[in-house]
Amino acid sequence: MNIKVKVFSSKLYDEEFFNRFNDKKLILEYLPYRLNEQTVGLAEGAQAVCCFVNDVIDSTVIRALKEQGISLVALRCAGFNNVDLEAAKTHGITVCRVPDYSPFAVAEHAVALILDLNRNIHRAYNRVRENDYSLKGLMGFDLYGKKVGVIGAGKIGKAFINIMQGFGCEVLVADPFVKQAELPNGCSLVSNSALFEQCNIVSLHCPLTPETHHLINEQTIQNMQPGVMLINTSRGALVDTAAVIKALKSRHIGYLGIDVYEEEADLFFEDLSNTFIEDDIFARLQTFPNVVITGHQAFFTKEAMQRIAEVTLDNINNYSLGKIDDMYCV
Repeated sequence: MNIKVKVFSSKLYDEEFFNRFNDKKLILEYLPYRLNEQTVGLAEGAQAVCCFVNDVIDSTVIRALKEQGISLVALRCAGFNNVDLEAAKTHGITVCRVPDYSPFAVAEHAVALILDLNRNIHRAYNRVRENDYSLKGLMGFDLYGKKVGVIGAGKIGKAFINIMQGFGCEVLVADPFVKQAELPNGCSLVSNSALFEQCNIVSLHCPLTPETHHLINEQTIQNMQPGVMLINTSRGALVDTAAVIKALKSRHIGYLGIDVYEEEADLFFEDLSNTFIEDDIFARLQTFPNVVITGHQAFFTKEAMQRIAEVTLDNINNYSLGKIDDMYCV
């Protein structure tokens, strides 16, 4: 018997891809609301919930899910820092995820942020629309020969390394869980501090853990080269935003490109064009001409969405059949 799944934080594109690849005909009910303590009651009647990056699956929510007879949390993302895994284990709730969907999608988006910031594409676009074809303030630099630091050498990090090597960059990598022999040829494995000291560009591709929370902070920023370019397409809380703003104001950080933000839950994935931003820190970020922000779209390609739908649905189907070993469990 197919189980019923409540899909939280759903958008029309989620419905499109999940319906297209739901060949086992799971019963999917799409809910536009984020899963949290206030909305967990909406999961009533399901056997599983499907969640995304900004759903809050803490101990309170886990307990409430268990009381409603829900035994599976199927994440349609790679990260699981928003889930209290200990609480899930205590209450016998299985948590699964999509460990990789398209490393190329995220890596390519990180490169797009670099190119945009370096060559001032966003500013040039707006000028041309106003018939202003002047070049003042738009000068960039050659990527060729620059040192690029990569924090985290998983599949996304490796895809990013290969692209930057294609530009002729020298790539330094910091990752305590990989060995030099596991890295693409031509890049060097170094410590975080050595990477910060040497690199013109620093790109974050590591998961959010207690050890990496606010990895970029006032102290580590001071260890970076003046005018450094910082890119984050991983998780917002890797970066202490207040410290970054201070460094932008002093010009120690010369460029910032982010697709994620620590307090993004009330901002990203929503149309807020008819309101105002109450988050003063985020609003301050928006004032800098050398900052480019995208709304957590690095993953958003056709190939990635297909992979997310297929793996998530396979996880749920395998769970219903008792094939736990065939799932991507956390």
